[in-house]
Amino acid sequence: MKCPYCTNTDTEVIETRDSEDLAVTRRRRTCEKCGKRFTTYERIETVPITVIKKDVRREPFDRDKLARGIWRASGKTMLKAEDVRRIVDEVERELIGGNTTEVKSNKIGELVAKRLKKIDKIAYIRFASVFRHFVELEDFEGELKKLLKKK
Repeated sequence: MKCPYCTNTDTEVIETRDSEDLAVTRRRRTCEKCGKRFTTYERIETVPITVIKKDVRREPFDRDKLARGIWRASGKTMLKAEDVRRIVDEVERELIGGNTTEVKSNKIGELVAKRLKKIDKIAYIRFASVFRHFVELEDFEGELKKLLKKK
């Protein structure tokens, strides 16, 4: 593994942890040259998932892009980095476990929204407003009523 700080290839694993579902292995490493520490993640390589966008374009599923979208929509809420990582892991796992290698972007949005709703209602509303293209105040009001009715 190459050190992200000095590009040295002599690194040592100092700690290894598997995720709860054993889908990801997290390794803390230290560089033998500069002494800095960094984290790597190991995942099983799978058949690539293709995302079908609303305008019918196709693009490869991108974990980082999904995480950035969640962060952007839920900024300044109580959502933690660990929550975002878990959501992305769960969504990716569900997509890989599905019966197709092509998935519509709105399906991914629904999977994320369902998980956000359980973790942080404010982050959920903000994500839903972007994902579902809320335009009018009534759009927000309708979604809030649904949330409050389920309590």
